Amino acid sequence: MTTLLNLADGPPAAPPDDLAAPARRLRTETAAARVSFTWLGTRKALTAPQRDRAAEAFDAEGSCLSAGKRLLDVGHPAFRAVTAVRGRIRSYWRETSLPFPEPGVRLIRKNQVDDFARRIVDFQGELDEAVAELDRRYGDLRRAAAERLGSLYDPADYPATLVGLFAVSCDFPSVEPPEYLSRLSPALYERERARMESRFEEAVELAERAFAEEFARLVERLAERLDGVGDDGRPKVFRDSAVDNLCNFFDRFRALNVRSDAQLDELVDRARSAVRGVGPRDLREAPDLRRRVATQLSRVQSALDGMLVERPRRRILRQAAAPGDA
Repeated sequence: MTTLLNLADGPPAAPPDDLAAPARRLRTETAAARVSFTWLGTRKALTAPQRDRAAEAFDAEGSCLSAGKRLLDVGHPAFRAVTAVRGRIRSYWRETSLPFPEPGVRLIRKNQVDDFARRIVDFQGELDEAVAELDRRYGDLRRAAAERLGSLYDPADYPATLVGLFAVSCDFPSVEPPEYLSRLSPALYERERARMESRFEEAVELAERAFAEEFARLVERLAERLDGVGDDGRPKVFRDSAVDNLCNFFDRFRALNVRSDAQLDELVDRARSAVRGVGPRDLREAPDLRRRVATQLSRVQSALDGMLVERPRRRILRQAAAPGDA
């Protein structure tokens, strides 16, 4: 079973002054990562003459319409297989990283950078295989598009092959002020350094919120299924994934937790203790165990609900403290 990081005793909610230490730790232990996709566009805007013809059906002016055509059937199994790889990449990126308040950037542990880069290369291999299969069906997809689009079909809209038009890559942008700036303008460098410190403090807030909200969803879902009774008076059915997803959360929380919220740490530990050594089959076959776990998770859920309500107030307090600190 998952073992969480050792939990330090402390107040339920971290006061504003306590945010700096987790932010410094996060800044030291993580690197910024960005995942980029190259992807074939499957929609194209209609030309002006095409818009004019479409507008005639509504007795409208073509310039008042905005219309496009779908070049390929994205619901085709071969195309969905390509899209599924992109979905797995995005899930992997989110599950192994923390949010950062810069568009398209997330934070990963520095000791995971090599593994992360290798995994993205592996994903590119999966993507290439899926695209190769899609390319083999490309002729059928184009013929179906010609039938579906009628006079809107234009062979010039379609590349000769789909190979090479789908790709994924990652890079690790710097989120630190450049050192040369300290020589050119020490004052500007100091402002940039302070700005970046505030970004990492915001990243801590984002991580707290993301963990708390995901944890609340998982606990609520499992507690409701364990404690609920169906219309037939029998205990509600739950899937193994309801337990597995919570245990997977414990793993990620242990790996990515920035140790900034003692209350959240405590609640995660309580939930982990409630399901330690308990499998889905145990919960189905032992009514007393099921009730006990449901009760413990419901208590955790109630505490989480109260904590999430307090979160906006905590952010206001921290933001109010910033000007005085400066």
